[in-house]
Amino acid sequence: MRIIRNYFYTAGYNLLILLTPLLTVPYISRVLGPTGVGINATTNSIITYFLLFGTVGITIYGNREIAFIRDDRAQRSQTFWEIEILQLVTISCAYLAFLVFLMFEHQLKIYFFYQSFYIIAGAVDISWYFMGLEDFKKTVLRNMLVKVASIIAIFTFVKTAQDTGIYILILAGSQVLGNLTLWPYLRHSVAKPDWHHLRLFRHLRPSIALFIPQIATTVYLALNKTMLWQMDSLTAAGFYDYSDKLIKLVLALVTATGTVMLPHIANLFMKQQLERVRQYLYMSFDFVLAIAIPMALGVAAVATTLAPLFFGRAFSAVDQLLMIEAPVIILIGMSNVLGQQFLLPTKQTKTYTISVTVGALVNMACNIPLIWLWGVAGAMLATLISEVCVTGYQLIVTRHSLKTRNLFTGALKYALAGAIMFAVVYGLNITMAASYLNLAMQIGVGALIYGGLILILQPPVLANAAKLRSRVH
Repeated sequence: MRIIRNYFYTAGYNLLILLTPLLTVPYISRVLGPTGVGINATTNSIITYFLLFGTVGITIYGNREIAFIRDDRAQRSQTFWEIEILQLVTISCAYLAFLVFLMFEHQLKIYFFYQSFYIIAGAVDISWYFMGLEDFKKTVLRNMLVKVASIIAIFTFVKTAQDTGIYILILAGSQVLGNLTLWPYLRHSVAKPDWHHLRLFRHLRPSIALFIPQIATTVYLALNKTMLWQMDSLTAAGFYDYSDKLIKLVLALVTATGTVMLPHIANLFMKQQLERVRQYLYMSFDFVLAIAIPMALGVAAVATTLAPLFFGRAFSAVDQLLMIEAPVIILIGMSNVLGQQFLLPTKQTKTYTISVTVGALVNMACNIPLIWLWGVAGAMLATLISEVCVTGYQLIVTRHSLKTRNLFTGALKYALAGAIMFAVVYGLNITMAASYLNLAMQIGVGALIYGGLILILQPPVLANAAKLRSRVH
């Protein structure tokens, strides 16, 4: 079935974005050290703001709009060019603003310039178009070669702590190159634009409506690192960044369903097939719980070994951060289904905006006292609290459209299986010597325990998988 295939393509795409820096982490953390890692984390968090204001919600908006009209080639082509040219205009404005910022920055100026290639990458990012068509294969395969090349470049050219700039340039440059590789596919999919009837700015207002929740989301993703830099140190920002990278790597598998289901549900919504929308939502939510709960508990179970083993002894403080942040995997998984797969495709943008704005405000309110009291652990706790608020609000506002009981049908079984797995794996983790072999064995034992218990408990995910298989055949 196309949904299943697209899930694996999208999970692969999300993993590719994160794996490039993460596969090299054991090497980079030792070569660059906490300060070099902190420089990358801090400068990247600032660049994120400029990129966010440059894309003004176009990525999500473009995905949804193409999904609405994908069967009409002429309209689809004109809409693509209008949205992409608008993106070029807004990104250009953002880059000019960045150049003004750069004039007043002296401490990390050259690193900020290298990071600015991420802004340029945003201008030529057309992945939203192919996602709107539910054609995820191209996005993954074309980027794979670029990511592999960037990993080779990192091991070849980054040799000392003085190569922090080279490391940043390789990562940012590979993003530009990866986005450019999608453009040749447009030749067979998009017609030439009608230049006399281009209406760029008709897309601005609705994309800004989606831009507001992106601002809020970015605030409680990037602001933590910025505040840690100012209130604590670059090293603290580096600790936070590496813990967050590991959690986001796991989340890439969980939230891939959101990217896949958004255009699919948007298309069903336009056809007024509302009952099918709800059925897919229940199945998607159950699937997310089935994989998010064991992943969160698994990360927490191996954290004490994983952090120092993977990042090096200089990053041993990350183990505590991983345990604090692990529940975020479950919370973001749930909010991704409710927000990205239901509220946005069904044009409930205002409700979605309020939910993430609540999270951002809670995050800002908690950050200052918690960072002041507990440093980087406080920033991580603020992130956890904000995600609880986002997910809680979305569950409350969707209770009349979706039956909460149907969402959590299998939750207790997943939690029981996950808790037993956690107890066994955590016990092994704290008693066995720290080594990659032992870590791999612990992960394998955890997977077998959870999988075996799922077969015994028979939660809904098994029946749902059987339904999907029968539809494929």
